[in-house]
Amino acid sequence: MQTTTIAALALALMSSTFAATAPAAPAPASSETGAEEKSSCVILLHGLAKSGSSMEKLESALEDAGYTPVNVSYPSTDFPIEKLAGPAIAPALDQCQGHDQVNFVTHSMGGILVRQYLSQVKIENLKHVVMLGPPNRGSEVVDKLGSFPGFHFIFGDAGLQLGTGEMSVPNKLGAATFDVGIIAGTRSINPILSTLLPQEDDGKVTVERTKLAGMHDHLKMPVTHVFMMKNRKVIDQVIHYLEHGKFLRQTE
Repeated sequence: MQTTTIAALALALMSSTFAATAPAAPAPASSETGAEEKSSCVILLHGLAKSGSSMEKLESALEDAGYTPVNVSYPSTDFPIEKLAGPAIAPALDQCQGHDQVNFVTHSMGGILVRQYLSQVKIENLKHVVMLGPPNRGSEVVDKLGSFPGFHFIFGDAGLQLGTGEMSVPNKLGAATFDVGIIAGTRSINPILSTLLPQEDDGKVTVERTKLAGMHDHLKMPVTHVFMMKNRKVIDQVIHYLEHGKFLRQTE
């Protein structure tokens, strides 16, 4: 099969999975938190070419756990990352006024928006950040498909900034100076995209490239990039990190 044919099929798979929906899952069990956690606001930021609807299951679980979720929708394909971060995050922080703590839970590029914002602005009452499948060191998928016809039309300037080369925004932002826990997926529903990735991956990002210097904790889970934010076990780990500042291991 010619390289262009493989790239075309990979790009088609990449764009189609953004519109996919997760299979139905059991209703989440409620959990109790103390008074301090109940005064915590959690800002949710979706990934590239998605919307706040992709984070609704997480939003509901966080609300059940006693948090105040702010689920942000932002035009991820309309502007570069530098122009997306402020307009997405600043209004959400306004909605968190009156809470003792501010937290972030992000999927994919949402984590890069947080890094971009925090590189410019300090949030005094920031507590925890949990990133799901973040391309913290870029993704080889963008390197190999970014110049292919149709990529920029579908994913915009921000999509092109998620590679590993000179245009990579994630690789310019430096180490984390905030408390962050990262969950990386190890399963893929995109076997063709996975052939473009050199190591263990979730179909879009390798496990290694989710890692970030200065991170507090890192956890691998057998979930896919597209659906990890809807996975009940992932959601449980998110809430555990928000409550304890670490992920739950089976030995605990």
